[in-house]
Amino acid sequence: MNPIYLDYNATTPVDLAVVDELLPFLTTHFGNPSSNHPYGRTGKEAVELARGRVAAALGCTPGEVIFTSGGTESDNQALIGTAFANRERGNHIITSAVEHPAVLRPLRWLEEQGFAVTYLPVDGAGMVDPDAVRSAITPQTSLVSIMHANNEVGSIQPLAEISAITRQFGVLLHSDAAQSVGKIPTLVDQLGVDLLTVAGHKLYAPKGVGALYIRKGVRVAPYLHGAGHEGGLRAGTENVPYMAALGKAMELAAGRITAGEPNEVRELRDRLHAKLQELAGGVVLNGPEKERLPNTLNVSFEGVVGADLLARLPDIAASTGSACHDGKGELSGVLKAMGLSRAQGFGAVRLSLGRLTTGAEIDRAAALIAAKVKEIRAS
Repeated sequence: MNPIYLDYNATTPVDLAVVDELLPFLTTHFGNPSSNHPYGRTGKEAVELARGRVAAALGCTPGEVIFTSGGTESDNQALIGTAFANRERGNHIITSAVEHPAVLRPLRWLEEQGFAVTYLPVDGAGMVDPDAVRSAITPQTSLVSIMHANNEVGSIQPLAEISAITRQFGVLLHSDAAQSVGKIPTLVDQLGVDLLTVAGHKLYAPKGVGALYIRKGVRVAPYLHGAGHEGGLRAGTENVPYMAALGKAMELAAGRITAGEPNEVRELRDRLHAKLQELAGGVVLNGPEKERLPNTLNVSFEGVVGADLLARLPDIAASTGSACHDGKGELSGVLKAMGLSRAQGFGAVRLSLGRLTTGAEIDRAAALIAAKVKEIRAS
């Protein structure tokens, strides 16, 4: 029996309907979309169909969507491209202390290029205070980048409130929505964002494809230079199979969200939490109780190190909130920013559910985890 997969925030399996969508473009329909013959036109039509599907799921126009190789490239394109294209507006950027490295590291690089970056703190639930954004804005601020939902604890940031502030000051707002797209509604006009990152492998599409929403009129410098693909912003022959896959995955996700999938996943997540509390005890929730991704449960077990727990659970595939480098424990930057103690932080385990998670798996996982927690505590 395969391990119970509870690491959907790390990556998702590819939906079988998505596989069916992409396979013909690996074999029969192999043409270059730039070629002016039937093979090329078929590829071009597939790319534009996929673009329309992504746009429909985000509530924008197809012309506001460019395809990328994934969330990291989308974040880099958004941050670096926007920073340089709008440098005359100012060289100051605002972000949060709990962003993904795909945001934090490009910003560190921009600091080396002469940009100034403010890293806003978060509260104990991992939430950014919109008033802190307001206070941090200066006449030199050109861009704010705040993630939609956190990958470790699932905190859903108040983007609509933040965007009301950035628009008041004429500042652009980017959001890394890699974790939220496909799990909760991510309509760009409701959120008020100017740029938004999508990562395919977080929503049942393959690894190696993503998208970036760029609101019409927002200036972004090209990141990859070459021929004029993707409106001149992202050079390179289009990855037709994976673009088709992402479009299908976005279409499926939008339909499943409307049909109530988030509520179904939330019920399983809360069932897992309740059973862990009942069977193991000493369970502390990390992150907000309500304003959280419906699939994400980050908990610490008192008296237990999360990495040690998972190492003793070969039947569970999950993640911890810390990493071990050269034998030295390193607390997750997210949990550290939230103010967790070392004991609580190193006790953290992230259990993230998904489309294929079943009630039977939840019950078995809870029993296995609780039994091992008790064993460790007794040793």
